[in-house]
Amino acid sequence: MKKKLSEMKYEETGVIKSIGSDLRAQVAGMGIREGKEVKMMSKQPLKGPVVIMVDRSNASIGRGLANKIMVEMKDG
Repeated sequence: MKKKLSEMKYEETGVIKSIGSDLRAQVAGMGIREGKEVKMMSKQPLKGPVVIMVDRSNASIGRGLANKIMVEMKDG
């Protein structure tokens, strides 16, 4: 099942399937690329940033960016 990165729940994991073409360069420096596994660490309330784990490092990105990243959820 695919969902937006911003829709992931706490501790859910998935694999990044697509990133808006206008964002790829902006998030690549944080290790956020298609094919990478991500885990939701926290979501701030009121449209605040989300914190994800990629390659054992945490990255904080704005909710607007997270809305443009699609993730294939892992089963279980």
